[in-house]
Amino acid sequence: MKELGFSVFATDKLPDVIAFLEEKNWLFLIEAVHSANPISKERHIALEDLTKECTVPRIYVSVFKDMGSLRKWLIVISWESEVWLAESPDHMIHFDGIKFLGPYDTE
Repeated sequence: MKELGFSVFATDKLPDVIAFLEEKNWLFLIEAVHSANPISKERHIALEDLTKECTVPRIYVSVFKDMGSLRKWLIVISWESEVWLAESPDHMIHFDGIKFLGPYDTE
C-alpha cells in the first residue's frame, strides 16, 4: 500500500475493503453496506481526500446484498461510482460518468 502512495491507515476512516488490481493498476475502495453506509457524495469526497497521495486511479464500489437493500440507499449513491449486488454477482450498476468500471481521471 505504501508503494501506491496510500499512507493513511486510520481504520475508522478506511472503507471495508481495499483491493488492488495490478494488471490494470486500479485501486478499489469498497463499502459493504450491511456494515457501513454506501459511497455517498460526502463519503466519495472524504475518500478522495484520504487517498490524495495515492499514485493509482481509484474506483469506488458500494456492495449490497440484493436489490431490496439497494432501494433504501439509491438516492444517496455517489455519481462516478459502482454498485455490486451479491444476488447478481456477474453484473455491476454504473452511476454515470464517462466510462464503465474504471477510474475517473481528475485531469
